[in-house]
Amino acid sequence: MKRKTTKTTAFSKLRAGLEDAVAYHRGARRLTVRDVELKPPAPMGAKEVLAVRARLWVSQAAFARLLNVSPRTVQAWETNARRPSDAALKLLWSPRRTRRSSSARSAGRAASP
Repeated sequence: MKRKTTKTTAFSKLRAGLEDAVAYHRGARRLTVRDVELKPPAPMGAKEVLAVRARLWVSQAAFARLLNVSPRTVQAWETNARRPSDAALKLLWSPRRTRRSSSARSAGRAASP
């Protein structure tokens, strides 16, 4: 007795996926993502916010401009008076994954030689 259902289902899913990939490569099909599961960013304390800003080598004012917040907000984050919102946390976590961006260098060191 053969177990057709499990192997056939797995094989058919693989085959359908490969057929979609080939059709996409040829330009005959457009692939889309319908289900995306996003986890909220991890909270960040004052020391971590300060470390991100220090890593970018920018002042509080330049850092505020990069994040589109006021300098007082950055000060509040760095003194633990307030916590960054989820939207701000997403922006704060991005420099930790990459090196200094050119926009960060230009915002913080525009007047430097």
